[in-house]
Amino acid sequence: MDQNTRRVGTVSRGIRCPIIREGDDLAAIVADSVLEAAEIEGFELRDRDVISITESIVARAQGNYATVNDIAADVKAKLGGETVGVIFPILSRNRFAICLKGIAMGAKKVVLMLSYPSDEVGNELVSLDKLDAAGVNPYSDVLSLEKYRELFGVNLHEFTGVDYVDYYASIIRESGADVEIVFANQAKAILNYTDCVLTCDIHTRARTKRILKAAGAKIVLGLDDILNAPVNGSGCNEKYGLLGSNKSTEDKIKLFPRECKSLVLDIQDKIAKATGKHVEVMVYGDGAFKDPQGKIWELADPVVSPAFTDGLIGTPNELKLKYLADNDFKDLSGDALREAISASIKAKGDNLVGNMASQGTTPRQLTDLIGSLCDLTSGSGDKGTPVVLVQGYFDNYTN
Repeated sequence: MDQNTRRVGTVSRGIRCPIIREGDDLAAIVADSVLEAAEIEGFELRDRDVISITESIVARAQGNYATVNDIAADVKAKLGGETVGVIFPILSRNRFAICLKGIAMGAKKVVLMLSYPSDEVGNELVSLDKLDAAGVNPYSDVLSLEKYRELFGVNLHEFTGVDYVDYYASIIRESGADVEIVFANQAKAILNYTDCVLTCDIHTRARTKRILKAAGAKIVLGLDDILNAPVNGSGCNEKYGLLGSNKSTEDKIKLFPRECKSLVLDIQDKIAKATGKHVEVMVYGDGAFKDPQGKIWELADPVVSPAFTDGLIGTPNELKLKYLADNDFKDLSGDALREAISASIKAKGDNLVGNMASQGTTPRQLTDLIGSLCDLTSGSGDKGTPVVLVQGYFDNYTN
């Protein structure tokens, strides 16, 4: 390689920003923060850099909040306020516990049906080994709370130390509703208890609703149907409702951002005017990856990215360098090998599906891949970098 060849590929930088409050001009703050970081840290923006903004500051700037009373009012109006089946929630103090509080406030009784051995995203209620030892078939067996305790006792979450069965039951009681807890994985099992059902799964919700409606449920709603319009002046999310929400205070939630395509386009335009560069911009929430120890899938949001510029539509179209090196050009080395691989990359087609030289190149959506990188870069704690600048993501060996 000569001296002019770049030695660095993809770089992900967390960008520090001011604390965002409701009503702030987020597009201006994000653009200015990126431009100031580039000047102070001594790097330049390039075409096809990606500026990513965490969904939390977008929702905060939008003022997209609601209270448990707002949730209760919507649940009562839509599900009748009597006995409500609440099925397949994830086990989360941050994500679901406060939603459950509002749901229970809008009902006289909650029949809480938990999937087992784990929830949809992998939080474990009981180990597979314990199921095997007890001879329980999770695909068919419906367990009462008493049977669950008899067979498995108390099971604390590996990371939080919480007994979610007892925790969720106490939330429902403290919210003024009676509670009955069952364990099942067949959605229609809830119809033995009530025909008014709120299904709380995230990525499987369409199938669950279809099954319940076909089985004769009177009312079937998902979390995406609650607060999908304002209640008493609250925030809302027209597309996702309560999905993607987080606890803000003991009685308030921050909802997933509302429509924000205009925001990403505005930031893209501001950068173009300031630098002449065409960057891509996206809003991201949870990454789409799985923890190998706890078996927890990170994606509790309905999507990784609720808004992005058009240059981020699609999937990667890449060749596997090690495949080319070990197969097509196994007899070459040094400059000859580099030139042959470079020629292959330059000549690659627009669609490599089925091409052996592209095997193992992770054909996932660009926004899911970049959003996961950004989620890991920004973290969920005190890094203070709610904006992430990704450079070189669309480079390849020939750049």
